[in-house]
Amino acid sequence: MRQLLASFLTLLLTAAITLALDPQTKAEIDELLNYTKTSGVRFIRGGTEYSAAEGAQHLRDKLDKAGNRVKTTDDFITGIASTSYLSGKPYLVKFADGHTQPTSEWLKAHLAEIRKKKGEGQSPSAATDRGK
Repeated sequence: MRQLLASFLTLLLTAAITLALDPQTKAEIDELLNYTKTSGVRFIRGGTEYSAAEGAQHLRDKLDKAGNRVKTTDDFITGIASTSYLSGKPYLVKFADGHTQPTSEWLKAHLAEIRKKKGEGQSPSAATDRGK
């Protein structure tokens, strides 16, 4: 029963967040989360490396808990995807060649590409080189 209640509350919270975001913002955030999940980078938080999928899930969990504090895609990047609430340390992505980049810079670059391609009428995922 407890598990069912927790699942129901999570569903309600996710629905509330989804309703709070305008369609463009929701689409951009969903694209950034999918980009993170499928990128093949390593996600670094608190000095520990995680898979891209684990990193994306962590960001989604934080977004779900943020409530109405996230109103724009930039709010998501700066308030959710940039630093740890607990330590204040920046999140990093690590590429196959070993170099790292702050997650905020990486996601801002992809967001700029999304918006540029949207203006050109192309699919953002198909046109992005994933920062490699």
